[in-house]
Amino acid sequence: MKAGQRPIPTQLKLLRGNPGKQKINGDEPQPELTVDVPDPPTFVTGYAADEWWIVATELHRLGLLSKIDIPLLAAYCYSYGQWRKAAEALAKMEANDPIMSGLIIKTKYGDAAVNPLSAIARKHAGDMVRFAAEFGLSPAGRTRISVGPGGDNSQSKFAGLLAG
Repeated sequence: MKAGQRPIPTQLKLLRGNPGKQKINGDEPQPELTVDVPDPPTFVTGYAADEWWIVATELHRLGLLSKIDIPLLAAYCYSYGQWRKAAEALAKMEANDPIMSGLIIKTKYGDAAVNPLSAIARKHAGDMVRFAAEFGLSPAGRTRISVGPGGDNSQSKFAGLLAG
């Protein structure tokens, strides 16, 4: 892996207005965009599927969802679903444990230990942030994206920019 800053996908550079005025790579592979918002993979269920429809719809609208991005989006949504379930389970435990808020549990030997749900929630939250960064879904990333009047970002608007 090369050292230095991670490259920004061309589509995100264009949405941001190419603030660094860097040369756009005209030879960058252009994966086929999805015609419609794709259905989530079969293992993306529950909260993960709810998140899929929210995020996939927006990414599709912005022209950022290609066919080869589907597994990465599925991983993001899966992490979201797991994080949400762990967070809800912790919230239930917190309601029954006003002193330690469910963060400390008693082991089978009677010792105090960190609740494993905390580690699960933390791990999946970290995964979500990492996957979200790949799609420019962070709050900082959104501040640098300009979608223009009406929010219409059809692929044809960018086709000319990539060609020229």
